[in-house]
Amino acid sequence: MKILVTGGAGFIGSAVIRHIIHNTLESLVNVDKLTYAGNLDNLVSVCQSPRYAFEQVDICDRSALERIFSQHQPDAVMHLAAESHVDRSIDGPAAFIETNIIGTYTLLDVARSYWQGLDSTRKQKFRFHHISTDEVYGDLPHPDEDAQAAQTLFTESTSYSPSSPYSASKASSDHLVRAWHRTYGLPVIVTNCSNNYGPYHFPEKLVPHIILNALQGKPLPVYGKGDQIRDWLYVEDHARALYKVVTEGKVGETYNIGGHNEKQNLEVVQLLCEILQELKPQTSHYQDLITFVKDRPGHDRRYAIDASKIERELDWKPQETFESGMRKTVQWYLDHKPWWQSVLCGDDQLNRLGAPGMQG
Repeated sequence: MKILVTGGAGFIGSAVIRHIIHNTLESLVNVDKLTYAGNLDNLVSVCQSPRYAFEQVDICDRSALERIFSQHQPDAVMHLAAESHVDRSIDGPAAFIETNIIGTYTLLDVARSYWQGLDSTRKQKFRFHHISTDEVYGDLPHPDEDAQAAQTLFTESTSYSPSSPYSASKASSDHLVRAWHRTYGLPVIVTNCSNNYGPYHFPEKLVPHIILNALQGKPLPVYGKGDQIRDWLYVEDHARALYKVVTEGKVGETYNIGGHNEKQNLEVVQLLCEILQELKPQTSHYQDLITFVKDRPGHDRRYAIDASKIERELDWKPQETFESGMRKTVQWYLDHKPWWQSVLCGDDQLNRLGAPGMQG
């Protein structure tokens, strides 16, 4: 099978590509615009494979997409290309509307035309897998507000209630994908995941932001009281799940993918400090750098995913615990200083890393 992966130079997309090239016989074409968060260094281990190809293309560029589909003849699409950072969406929502909504529409329509022209056997096997986020659901009750209600989780049937420009744009793209299935019959599958972390994560997100600030002796900014709750998923576990979905998932279905790790943001930061103190000890504890900053507008209090459907139907569950995944992540950043130094070489990246409260 040949899979077209959009956003394959990004954090999750590159993990998917590395997993597929290293563990399967599938071929891939990576379609990525290479925005600030796209980095071909994430794919050094696979870029020489004869089963890998790269196309630097914006998913809003219809003619370029039509050429790619015609030339590469994919059997499936895994759509991960997206603007994905909440804080950036608050500062400048236009890019999120353009990429996440217009880009998804363009990709869907090109994929539909391509799919309709396939022979009956290939047409039946074709899949369009749209990768989304749990943030489309809004937020859940927090234990501080209602201890009993705080047992609730996001399920595949939870109503959408996005809070930020980012999550609203992703909710819109989810609706478009489902509409193309219902209206045109395009064989789609949707997945919604919890907060990812792991190797090659761009430093604007909470986990790498905290690790790299700590290593440089900078403040570790935490929004509000740090009591916002997220479910945490190791990116390589997510990559395994996504491959299972595109190859074994049922057309028209949605699968929630979570790590079964509900943690407050402050707990995450404190654990990272403890691991850093163990692996790279210093006289003053890293926790002394924790700084509480003003909360961001519309900040969701709690996300938590019920991932029982994908475990039950596709036999997937995360391999990493919260502690083992975080330890692997810290060790990776300690071992890959040239990668993150290269990422931070631009003024924009340095400014983003230094800004308060960069959290996903």
